Amino acid sequence: MFTFGELIVILVVVGIVAGIVSTAAGLASLVSYPVLLALGLPPVTANVTNTVGLVFTSFGAVPASRRELRGHGQELKTLIPLTLVGSIVGAILLFIIPAATFAKVVPFFILIAGILVLIPRHIHIKQPGEIVVTPKWMPALAWLGIFLVGAYTGYFGAAGGVLMLSILSFTSAAPFVVYNAQKNLALGLANIVSAVVYGLQTPIQWRYVLPLGIGFLIGGSLGPRIVRHLPARLLKIVIGIGALGLAASLFKSAYGL
Repeated sequence: MFTFGELIVILVVVGIVAGIVSTAAGLASLVSYPVLLALGLPPVTANVTNTVGLVFTSFGAVPASRRELRGHGQELKTLIPLTLVGSIVGAILLFIIPAATFAKVVPFFILIAGILVLIPRHIHIKQPGEIVVTPKWMPALAWLGIFLVGAYTGYFGAAGGVLMLSILSFTSAAPFVVYNAQKNLALGLANIVSAVVYGLQTPIQWRYVLPLGIGFLIGGSLGPRIVRHLPARLLKIVIGIGALGLAASLFKSAYGL
């Protein structure tokens, strides 16, 4: 067992690393969620603690991402409402679906996200005078995907960022650094909404949340600055491999593999 002081140091350090990973790659829970489980928290409690702590990440990440967010208000007007409505639905489902079911379904979501991120995207650049016709079902499918990612984020914060990046990588024509910033803003707001719903449903483990949140705040402010200087494809490969590793770890614990 750790002393209270040792627990504080561990959680702050874990939060810093997870905050950087969250805002740069959407994989905070590759770091923080397994640590919370190792500290003895049950899966649902660890998820709630992780999600409430992640709220602090957005307070660091959004101000650091103002350069990337500038000029993209129209896209955010669609992204944010769909994500927020989905997060409310997902947060409520967390307390309806049994914990055993929760632990068994999550690895599948993370596995799919990791595969999608690793698939190269090919964006068609419109040529002068060329008319590009977008199928009518494409925007609706993208909106449904964003809503479902919001619901997943409210249900299980771990790797929600990877799922959002996987959707935006196919629907956004913006560079990775831009839609990664959009992801940070949308999911930051979704985590706030989820935290409120969680607080109404279950006691929050504040002695874990606060030091973890301090680390998330510091790491969250560093992540967007790091992304600006790294190749997008390299980041996607790291994200995808990390997601597959997390999925494998959760499969093992959930199914005793």
